[in-house]
Amino acid sequence: MRSRYQSSSKRIPLGGLGVPLLLALLTATTLLAREKDGSQYGVGLIANVPFPESEVTQVIQDVVQNGIIRGTKEYSKDEYVQGANAASSTRAFKEWTEGGKVFYKIREKAIDPRNFKDSGDVGTLAVRYVVQPQGEKNTIIRIDAVFVEEFRRISHPSNGSVESAEYKDIHDRLDALNLMKTETAEALQEKQEHQEAAQKKVDLESVATAPQPVATAQVTSDTATTEILPPDSGTKAAPPQSLEDHVKELKQQLERRVKTPGAPLKSAPFHTASVLKTLPPGSEVLIVILTPYWFGVETHDGQHGWMLRDDLEQLP
Repeated sequence: MRSRYQSSSKRIPLGGLGVPLLLALLTATTLLAREKDGSQYGVGLIANVPFPESEVTQVIQDVVQNGIIRGTKEYSKDEYVQGANAASSTRAFKEWTEGGKVFYKIREKAIDPRNFKDSGDVGTLAVRYVVQPQGEKNTIIRIDAVFVEEFRRISHPSNGSVESAEYKDIHDRLDALNLMKTETAEALQEKQEHQEAAQKKVDLESVATAPQPVATAQVTSDTATTEILPPDSGTKAAPPQSLEDHVKELKQQLERRVKTPGAPLKSAPFHTASVLKTLPPGSEVLIVILTPYWFGVETHDGQHGWMLRDDLEQLP
């Protein structure tokens, strides 16, 4: 029985195809031949993202330090290659001379990683990230991956899987950073409006409970003038909440302090995100974003970051 992948024995005379269709077939054949000879390997990835260079650099530094290389694996059961390290340079790539900031993530002693052309044996798996600013609001990201055999020193280009997977991680982190910025701005605006409304309420209550002029009636006689005051109603208004009590209530809702023995302030809500700094126990922070596991916070010196909920406690 003929396999379903075998071509049909029916042939169409080329003369009946017409010149346009014949050219289309020749073009398709050429493209198919290019795919078969592996020319799609080693192309890399270039993306222009609408983020400033400083933010892109921060995210890529986090990705370089996360210890994994996505889009490839050593064994069938793996999801990615682990044990990678950040590096300032590597012999796997030629020296970069086209400007921008360059970062490397390498994994030595990698065993036959997937998605590299004709790869085999043991060698170094390397990923290069290049960050090039495009004005103040845009940045170009270039990602390339290669596998170099340890014994024969043969370089095997990637088919694009590593570059695409690493870029997706970067893209997701940039989206999370953008969401944090948006929610932080909205939270600060909401906080300001809440404080203004609370102050207005206190001002109105202060006016309502202020002593009012008492109406009097005068009875004049030849010897004296007597003032007749209105009778006391016998009821007193409940004392309004003081501004001090209201501020204390707001602090309990929006402020937290760091538990012992201290905790890291992260650049993004990820365990692998870089540490901006370590806050000592007892440090107070303002909550600006709530998530199930993380708080987006602002420190007393105005720095924004992320902290695990379990690392913080309410003020006494």
